[in-house]
Amino acid sequence: MLTTLTATTEEAGTRIDSFLASHLAGVTRSAAQRLLEGGFVVCQGTALAKNYRLRGGETVAVTLPEAAETEVTAQNIPLDVVYEDEDVIVVNKPAGMVVHPAPGHSDGTLVNALLYHCGDSLSGVGGEKRPGIVHRIDRDTSGLIIAAKNDAAHLHLAAQLSDHTLSRTYECLVTGSLREDSGTVSAPIGRHPTDRKKMAVTSKNSRDAVTHWEVIARYPGVTHVRCRLETGRTHQIRVHMAYIGHPILGDTVYGAKKPVPGLTGQCLHAVGLRFIHPRTGETVALHCPLPEEFENQLRKLQKKTI
Repeated sequence: MLTTLTATTEEAGTRIDSFLASHLAGVTRSAAQRLLEGGFVVCQGTALAKNYRLRGGETVAVTLPEAAETEVTAQNIPLDVVYEDEDVIVVNKPAGMVVHPAPGHSDGTLVNALLYHCGDSLSGVGGEKRPGIVHRIDRDTSGLIIAAKNDAAHLHLAAQLSDHTLSRTYECLVTGSLREDSGTVSAPIGRHPTDRKKMAVTSKNSRDAVTHWEVIARYPGVTHVRCRLETGRTHQIRVHMAYIGHPILGDTVYGAKKPVPGLTGQCLHAVGLRFIHPRTGETVALHCPLPEEFENQLRKLQKKTI
């Protein structure tokens, strides 16, 4: 599919990958770089390099390749389906399940399960390894995740992620006692400068990240918090809560290294999801209960306060 984009004079000096990511729905900056590396982005007959900066006023032709046939195997893995129709499916993902195949996790993922459950009805926008996947949830985070069953739905939902009309709400247990009852963390997130497997609050090669939080309940040494994402960066809530001195209970990457008895991962659950349906235009609001491990931790904390 060929798409043409014309840069404004105000966009002069902007890197081409950033320009593409901001103008093409469902295309991230990393995906834009892959398009550039493949020679799919052309200006006046010349394929543009990743570090090309716009002059302003030029027209760029972008060829979006057809999605490759998936090599991921469909697997009959039970899914907790919260909502499903001909356009979207929303699943309550358990902690411990990886969303899409990656090195070290070639099967047993949510994508493997979706391919079996949905058959051929998943969008190809995410590529061969991520069919239907609009956003991600960390392996050890549980809760609601939405997938698209066709390309039109995928692009519509991706646009909602970009303009924040797709709302995601989480609940978590954090260590320590937050002094305020609510607040906002607005701090850019990028790769950790020394540990490439981690993210960090940094001004270098980072993207804006905003997390709104409010206290649900307070316990000795632990606070029950609700978080709403304004942006969706990798590990965002985990990084932001650790940044303000209150890492999530059970998060051995950004918090205490010692695992918490009774928890298989961090105590973080995507409890709510609200989006505009790509076909009907109506608002869909969904909620799922806290997982048993989370509830068990709450019961233990509640006993300490009696």
